[in-house]
Amino acid sequence: MAELTSVLNGHRLAAPQRALPSVLIATRHGESTANVEFQLAAETGALTVPITSRDADIPLSLHGQRQAHHLGRWWASLPAADRPRAVWCSPYLRTTETARIALAQACGLGAVPVGLPVRYDERLRDRELGILEMLTAAAIEKEHPAEAARRRKMGELYYRPPGGESFLDVALRMRSFLRDLCEEEDGRAVLVVSHDCPVLMLRYILDRLTEPQLLELHAVRNCSTSLWRSLDGRLRPEHWNSVSHLD
Repeated sequence: MAELTSVLNGHRLAAPQRALPSVLIATRHGESTANVEFQLAAETGALTVPITSRDADIPLSLHGQRQAHHLGRWWASLPAADRPRAVWCSPYLRTTETARIALAQACGLGAVPVGLPVRYDERLRDRELGILEMLTAAAIEKEHPAEAARRRKMGELYYRPPGGESFLDVALRMRSFLRDLCEEEDGRAVLVVSHDCPVLMLRYILDRLTEPQLLELHAVRNCSTSLWRSLDGRLRPEHWNSVSHLD
């Protein structure tokens, strides 16, 4: 954004620069046990998944733990100025495990100081699905056909399941989160550990996407990295949904 100026007594006065982190990196948690079960259900058309815990308590799978280790090594490989010195994290178990493992790996490689704090923020939690929570696609079609039809008609951006959130509801809390993050982490590199929908909404907000542009995006991959860099008063995208570090 061009520098804003005002004129006072014939002099041009530069407005204060907007507070921004130097680098913002967003990642989705590593593969969870629910990711495994719902993928299997999608492939088989199953009506149920063997998950009894609440969504907030779902842990990483063993593969997800390995992905978090790779994320930590990628963190350590960044140029010194780009290595996050602050971590903001969803309070759900699968995200806290991802942050803990990645941070321990980065610390072990000497990339960040031991004891770097992790800040947990409820606005980074996963999208709430209300009556559709923990239901497979086949179960939604069978048990809530009217909701399935309404979802198709309205589109994911606007559809809000009873008791749950639409994408735009998540966007509202992410806008609030970004305001606080920018003010508190001005000039620092930051890592955000969250879920697929909140990370999508970060892209939607920061890159000023339209609905069609948003819906064209692929799902956010587990332990992928998306990076924005402060430039000309805005956070501008450098890469999106990259998993090259997981190879």
